[in-house]
Amino acid sequence: MAVTRRQKEIIDFLESFVSRNGYSPSFEEIARGMNLKSLATVHKHISNLEKKGLLDRVHNRSRSIDVLPPGARNRTSDRLPLAGRIAAGLPVETSENPETISLHDVVGNRDVFALEVRGDSMRDEHIINGDYVLVERTRTARQGEIVVALVHGSETTLKRFYAEGQVVRLQPANVDMDPIYVPAAQVAIQGRVLGVLRKYR
Repeated sequence: MAVTRRQKEIIDFLESFVSRNGYSPSFEEIARGMNLKSLATVHKHISNLEKKGLLDRVHNRSRSIDVLPPGARNRTSDRLPLAGRIAAGLPVETSENPETISLHDVVGNRDVFALEVRGDSMRDEHIINGDYVLVERTRTARQGEIVVALVHGSETTLKRFYAEGQVVRLQPANVDMDPIYVPAAQVAIQGRVLGVLRKYR
């Protein structure tokens, strides 16, 4: 994907900075190094380069800007054609559509990681063994959200979250399984589920 002269200069600066220091520059260091007066301008350039798949960064964490190697850039910036909508009931007419969709459209700028699902405790939510869940990293959850919970400091599980006084109910979505009741102090939320990926072959 084409980059502007200024964007190329920023990439060159980032690569040079990391080579010299062994870590990524802050926005302030980028502004000083590129003679940019506004941090908002730096943010705009970094965001545009990230959208083009040339940079990767962890949001809400300093010094997390990584220049992606050329081989990884195409994989990150790949977009799939969104060819329209399809009914899961009666057939509907389909038509070619110039829109595209990428993983970024689903997760946005949130801090997201993926986990491979093992087991069938969430099968009634259509999350089954072998699926991948996209999880937004967070320490809090609302009632009924599907979360990744750390239990007793050593075990993680994927369940619906319900705070019930001094106890947390971790509710499976499987009629053959009982809920898990854990003292609230022994449960740490690690993230909430944004979406599910499933591979058929």
